[in-house]
Amino acid sequence: MSLTIPSPDSAPTVDEAHRSYEVRTYGCQMNVHDSERLAGLLEEAGLVPSQDPDTEADVVVFNTCAVRENADNKLYGNLGRLAHVKEKRPGMQIAVGGCLAQKDRETILRKAPWVDVVFGTHNVGSLPTLLERARHNNEAQLEILESLDVFPSTLPTKRDSVYAGWVSISVGCNNTCTFCIVPSLRGKERDRRPGDILAEVQALVDDGAIEVTLLGQNVNSYGVEFGDRLAFGKLLRACGQIPGLERVRFTSPHPAAFTDDVIDAMAETPNVMPQLHMPLQSGSDRVLKDMRRSYRSKKFLGILDRVRQRMPEAAITTDIIVGFPGETEEDFQATLDVVERSRFSSAFTFQYSKRPGTPAAELADQLPKEVVQERYERLTALQDRICAEENARQLGREVEVMVTAQSGRKAEQTHRLSGRARDQRLVHFSVPDGAEAPRPGDLVSVTITEAAAFHLVADPTTAGEYHLRRSRAGDAWDRSQEESCGTGQGAAGLGVSLGMPALPPRR
Repeated sequence: MSLTIPSPDSAPTVDEAHRSYEVRTYGCQMNVHDSERLAGLLEEAGLVPSQDPDTEADVVVFNTCAVRENADNKLYGNLGRLAHVKEKRPGMQIAVGGCLAQKDRETILRKAPWVDVVFGTHNVGSLPTLLERARHNNEAQLEILESLDVFPSTLPTKRDSVYAGWVSISVGCNNTCTFCIVPSLRGKERDRRPGDILAEVQALVDDGAIEVTLLGQNVNSYGVEFGDRLAFGKLLRACGQIPGLERVRFTSPHPAAFTDDVIDAMAETPNVMPQLHMPLQSGSDRVLKDMRRSYRSKKFLGILDRVRQRMPEAAITTDIIVGFPGETEEDFQATLDVVERSRFSSAFTFQYSKRPGTPAAELADQLPKEVVQERYERLTALQDRICAEENARQLGREVEVMVTAQSGRKAEQTHRLSGRARDQRLVHFSVPDGAEAPRPGDLVSVTITEAAAFHLVADPTTAGEYHLRRSRAGDAWDRSQEESCGTGQGAAGLGVSLGMPALPPRR
């Protein structure tokens, strides 16, 4: 579907040689990865990342989510604010893409006619052309495709991190969960060939990355399209053969398709991390049936048991929806019981809200807001307690932490750096006096001295309690900083801003 709609007259006056961009991302890891593609496309077209947080970029791209509650309100609020900015900035352009754009289509241009481009999830690669067409024709451009145009992996990429990267192994989803609108927006599952995936992983490693996260709406169903139901476990083992790749993660699997060969591959491949995100959604078998989640609580708990038998140190996280239509107090108690047994290291908990276009939105017995809120508070209180208890078990344990560029909110006061342990737990650590400070991408081994619900602390008192391993990823960080200093761009730029939550959201 392609449509051209007139927009208000403007006279572009932006200096072509210095056009800047910013990509604002909302939603899941797939959206974050798509934003890296968008940034790469814009830079290939000659734009540079915005450097001034106090001044809007010449091109602002919203990569939207249709799953999160109030996603549309957030988008239109931001668009409304930018309308006044654009009035004073002739030549400024605004583009809206992602899942909400795929769903709302003409609605966006009707509510915000000052938007220049609306594009969908299947034609990310069209953005530069649509922006140029909108400038040339002085008309807003709407292009929504119903199926994938170009597999995103073939597009240029501006990676958000030099030491770690995302690699899509599939797009779309074949499941029909009644609360989820993703299949209608992203389409049926399309799998990449293993050789293409491994080539992209190798390219990331060659550029200095030591960690890769494999992405898919349902990663463990990978291979169904080309007839190999064991393909995902094979892919994990193949990643274990890539020299220099130290950490492999993946998200998100589906319990119904999670098989023992994947557990074996995780346990037997040293660079696959002992961490698993396994969405529960509900502990009630009746609610799971209404959700069209093709597993039950017994199967879910059995998966966790087998994972921990093979990897006792594994940290398991999850997603849970509270207040699905028709959920009774008995159903909710079943969820609390499964959460208590599962001992998740962290959980992303959500209050159910109607998503237009999903079957669940039409179900009877939509629960009152106050009932959902009360249950939500009980669930988060339980999970917060479990998080604190599970983190307390880490006290005295030596962990290897990959240092990240982001530090904690209190870093200026504590002088601590931050990173992720092999099991993905967040660790804030200090560097003893006289010891060498690490770079983002380097690895440090430290002993946990404090534990809170959502992070760990390591404060070594002597250099002997702190071990630094400089890495290829740290070298890549140094190179990126040198390039940044030379051009005013690079890792410190504002090209892609992320809307990913660092902690389980509280709504």
